[in-house]
Amino acid sequence: MVVGVLAGLLAGIFGVGGGILIVPGLMWVLAMEQRRAHGTSLAAVLPISIAGLIPYLVAGNVQWVKAAALVAGSLIGAIYGVKVLAVIDKRKLAFGFAALMVLSAARLVWAPAAGTTRTVEWWGVVVLVGVGAFAGWLAGLLGVGGGIVIVPALMVIFGVPPVLAKGTSLAVIIPTSIVGTWRNRASRNLDLRVAAVVGMAGVASAVLGGWLAGRLPDSTSSYLFAVFLVAVAARLVRTAPKPAR
Repeated sequence: MVVGVLAGLLAGIFGVGGGILIVPGLMWVLAMEQRRAHGTSLAAVLPISIAGLIPYLVAGNVQWVKAAALVAGSLIGAIYGVKVLAVIDKRKLAFGFAALMVLSAARLVWAPAAGTTRTVEWWGVVVLVGVGAFAGWLAGLLGVGGGIVIVPALMVIFGVPPVLAKGTSLAVIIPTSIVGTWRNRASRNLDLRVAAVVGMAGVASAVLGGWLAGRLPDSTSSYLFAVFLVAVAARLVRTAPKPAR
């Protein structure tokens, strides 16, 4: 429940699903096997993302056209990510997840200022579908919502302001989580009871986080979260399975 509360707060503030905290939390607190932790995390992300989206919806901070294009790619990506999860080497998975967190930390420290939101033309739709596919693939593979890809892509490529990027990201994470969880359940790669506990525990804090997102200075929250990501990545690498001899 503590992991869920903290994940919900991060999801609401940063527009991510919270899986970057849920996965290591399940592994360290419950000693859950890594693949199962990733699948369980993706299921827990669903109620957290729905709750986190509420404050953004109320404030009108969701760009639905961009969200639709991202979803089109993310649903396909999530299915293939789940397929890879069933066969990938655990050590490679640990290092891949750690690398993803370090890259996310770098993005948070070096986040270019967003200008005026650019109009989405035909090439923009193609780019959005591609970004969504990559984010969905990561969601299915790593048990994260994909927001750590979607948010910076919207800010950098399309000049979307941070609060709009986060709200749009959460809107995309919801269907991605549903599809990924459906596939993980078919492969028996998740614990629905644990996912329900973690997810429901994060509902209230996700709403609070979404409310805080519009009030906290972006620079302060970004630096703090970047430090957290690097610390978790270091721990994950240190505890990764040893290579077979």
